[in-house]
Amino acid sequence: MRLSRRASWFLTAFGIWSVWIWVTFFKNLWADGEGLAFTHGDHSRPTAYFWIHATLALASLVLGLVVGSLGVRSLRHKA
Repeated sequence: MRLSRRASWFLTAFGIWSVWIWVTFFKNLWADGEGLAFTHGDHSRPTAYFWIHATLALASLVLGLVVGSLGVRSLRHKA
């Protein structure tokens, strides 16, 4: 399958955006002070909220990396 240059740039930009968003989300999840992610506000016992959102962030990060790498590979192929 061949992608247009516009589609390749879109996939690359989407991958970069996705990685940035989900890394930022995980940093904020880790620094949670409200008691949603960790019991008693310390990092000794993660809650189910933490595990569900950490899994969501990891899966989305991996998908963003895959999509971004497809865009980059397509751009390299056109060069």
